[in-house]
Amino acid sequence: MILSLAIFILMYICLLTLPNHRHLVALTTAFIFIVLGILPFNLIPTSINWNVLFMISGTMVVVDLFIRSQMPSKIAEDLLAFVPDVKWAIVVLSLLAGVISAFVDNVATVLMVAPIGLAVSKKMNTNPIPVIISIAVSSNLQGAATLVGDTTSILLGSYANMSFNDFFFFHNRLSIAFAVEVGALLTIPVLLYIFRKENGKIVSSSKTKVTDYIPSLLMISVILGLIIASQFENKHPLTNGLICLFLAGCGLLYQMLKDRHIKVVKEIILAVDYQTLLLLAGLFMVIEGITQAGVIDAIAELFVQIGGGSQLKTYVLIVCFSVILSAFVDNIPYVATMLPVVTGIATILGIELYLFDFGLLIGATLGGNLTPVGASANITGIGILKKAGYTVKTSDFMKIGIPFTLIAAISGSIV
Repeated sequence: MILSLAIFILMYICLLTLPNHRHLVALTTAFIFIVLGILPFNLIPTSINWNVLFMISGTMVVVDLFIRSQMPSKIAEDLLAFVPDVKWAIVVLSLLAGVISAFVDNVATVLMVAPIGLAVSKKMNTNPIPVIISIAVSSNLQGAATLVGDTTSILLGSYANMSFNDFFFFHNRLSIAFAVEVGALLTIPVLLYIFRKENGKIVSSSKTKVTDYIPSLLMISVILGLIIASQFENKHPLTNGLICLFLAGCGLLYQMLKDRHIKVVKEIILAVDYQTLLLLAGLFMVIEGITQAGVIDAIAELFVQIGGGSQLKTYVLIVCFSVILSAFVDNIPYVATMLPVVTGIATILGIELYLFDFGLLIGATLGGNLTPVGASANITGIGILKKAGYTVKTSDFMKIGIPFTLIAAISGSIV
């Protein structure tokens, strides 16, 4: 276990210091885990979340078609007409991403909203890096608001037998959705302060014309498809990914029939960010490896001992520890591991487990915003920037991620 933990820590140091080679770092670490037997060979296929990879791949294609239709530029122009300056445009885009991610997977949300952020940045001649980062961290925050907003919410709902409505009203009280929304609202002044120097007035003289609305319909279909699919409890684990791949295939077929040529289709396929896909695949295998090695279990057991018998102390520890650990460890296996631990703690203390469950979800969901590799949405946002020709430094991300996470986690957990 010590060896796997040491390799894991080394990997994250390399991920933070080698931003242009993260996919190679993750894949190399996964290979080392396999060679050393930390990750059993038979668990390799199941350790990778194919649903996420399929969803990202399909959505990337739909997003590429969406961008080519010029619709993001038109949306940007319409948005700019209602906000006074650049900083408010960034805030509105972040809130938009948050609202969408409450019902749609965070990664898909970033893939949908980020093109608009890039278009706004281009029109206003401002740096798109903090804009996309704000969109990514906002999407992570709102994912905990509903049962269908994030995988961790689905895990909690299943384990605690909570329905969709329970996330809004539970035991005749306002539930976790309102705690998350309070956190989201309090991030507005944080963003306004971070972008306080972006006071440029919005003046847009160009009028983009959109002649092809099929890509926009495909984008809307992705959103509706994911929302509808989330309503079925016993759906196939690859449902979301297959929906995105199917709609991507429809888009490519439409483009080929429209152009009567395969050239553009090839360009779109080659434009998919394969480095981000490889990075996620490597991380999935590494996380499975440290889970098999007992690293996460050992940390959880130590946490139970530190918590003692105090309900308040235990709750604060759950939130703080979840924020810190989820900044470096994927929150899905962490939440899956901690749910039974949290139940055990509640049983010992003789209280209902829901308070600790909510603390776990808030901490684990928001914790990924502390680092650029703490959440798939962050990785995806950075991948989009890299594809557009921008290199994101760890310091660039943390300037926004740290204050955003702290204000949202503190306020949400207090509520």
